[in-house]
Amino acid sequence: MPADVDRSASAPRVGRGRAGAPGEGGDDAEPRPRASDYLLDAVGDLRRDLDRTRFVLRLAGADRAEQRRRELLEQLDDQLLPRLRELSAPAVVVVAGSTGAGKSTLVNSVVGEEVSPAGVLRPTTRRPVLAHHPADAELLERHPLLEDVDVVVREEVPRGIALVDAPDLDSLLASNRTVAQRLLDAADLWVFVTTAARYGDAVPWQALAQAAERGTSMAMVLNRVPADAMTTVRSDLMQRLRDRGMTTVPLFVVPDEGPRHGLLAAGVVAPVRRWLAMVAGADRARSVILRTQRGTLKALRPWVDELAEAVQAQVDARAGLERVVEEALEAPAQRAELAVRGGAAADGPVRARWAAVGGARGPLAGRWTRRGLEARAEALASLRAELLTSATVLLTAARRHAQDGVLGALERSALPGAPGLLDAVGPTDVPAGHGAGDAAAWVGLAASVLQELGAGDRRSAGAVDRLVKGVGSDGAATLLAAAAAGLGAAGVLLTGVLGAEATATAVRRLQDDLAARVRAQAAAGADPARAVLSAPDLADDAASRLRLRLAVLKGLT
Repeated sequence: MPADVDRSASAPRVGRGRAGAPGEGGDDAEPRPRASDYLLDAVGDLRRDLDRTRFVLRLAGADRAEQRRRELLEQLDDQLLPRLRELSAPAVVVVAGSTGAGKSTLVNSVVGEEVSPAGVLRPTTRRPVLAHHPADAELLERHPLLEDVDVVVREEVPRGIALVDAPDLDSLLASNRTVAQRLLDAADLWVFVTTAARYGDAVPWQALAQAAERGTSMAMVLNRVPADAMTTVRSDLMQRLRDRGMTTVPLFVVPDEGPRHGLLAAGVVAPVRRWLAMVAGADRARSVILRTQRGTLKALRPWVDELAEAVQAQVDARAGLERVVEEALEAPAQRAELAVRGGAAADGPVRARWAAVGGARGPLAGRWTRRGLEARAEALASLRAELLTSATVLLTAARRHAQDGVLGALERSALPGAPGLLDAVGPTDVPAGHGAGDAAAWVGLAASVLQELGAGDRRSAGAVDRLVKGVGSDGAATLLAAAAAGLGAAGVLLTGVLGAEATATAVRRLQDDLAARVRAQAAAGADPARAVLSAPDLADDAASRLRLRLAVLKGLT
């Protein structure tokens, strides 16, 4: 018994087996053979990680890598995993070849009737036909290929094989070529049909080389060979097979019988039928299947390695693009902080409002009495509104300028993936009131700073109490925010109440907070780019998943 076959009690049991098989028809039926759990898990893990893999950055070769990833998933889904889960299923024998080679005629002749249309119009085979023996129906019922083929059931098909008439490998229709390749990927055994006039064409030899590379079992049918050229053509073809290391490939020669319609003569097709009968049957077919599976597993290694390299290229590109993005933020962040420390938050409407409320005739002028508290509080509320608007504009501008800086840096960058990242992230609109929440939090911090100051020694507590009695708690916080924004007159007024040291400390703390907030907004200008670059498929260890699967495959083959 092959080492990679599992007949353990955990394998599913069935009530009906092959005709004549031990244990058929009752609870004593043998469990269907399947691959070992370790092999199934290994291939299942590979399939899972391939399904999760994404090529996020638009690099050269990324489209090909994505195509290869999809092709590999199709092969795992169509051939390898179904076969490993059900080794007793019939061997899938795909009859393939170039246009007009006689594939459909060969299939029809093996079955003994026309089950697949054959004719002079090309392409003849548009939808594949799969023929199998009635007793194999249950074992094929969940095979993924059944969705894409027309199924015919005939007693004449040898037990243990599913014979598939594939579309032309060189069909004018791209959809036909795609289906033909998918069928070949799903096959346990390939039968290539060519003619004496076209056996030197590149297409069949490319397919044969692919089969040899994967270790797939195969045979070749040379059709329409003139009698006077039989020896020459056969010898030349055999030499070509030897030159490619394919000396074990069975070769069947069909003589040219001139223009004809219908089936091949029984004697002509008999060698092919005998050979198919020989590879069919539970044990014989399984040996072909297992050999093909081992070859397929080995052929997966360079395929997975190629995809792992493509993932690593994405990771390497991400590292460079991250540097471009982060470096692009520094200048806008510095300009935004300098604007805060230079008093930009107090420019324009804020200064105009202060002139109205803090001037010689404003509510804040003169001696603060209890009677004037309401007027002073109302005046400072209007100043507070202007401060919130000004701080919001400053914070929003920091975000916009940083975002523009990132887009400009990506546009200038020659790094791989920069154009694709530029298309993915920008330009993104930053709403006018984007920084309003930060602005409100900053003004709100002024109240907290004053509360902390009032909780200090008796002198400080008394000074804060006098300020609050004079302008109200919100008014006191507004005065501090105005001083931190750059209104020197507001700082002078506070100094007269709180003292120089306490005022300077409070103003510096609030100004530092606003500077930190505009820097944070500038940093957030790179968030759209970071969202792309932080994808799991671009993480430092992203390629390690496929590398691990590659190592497991090496251990299996």
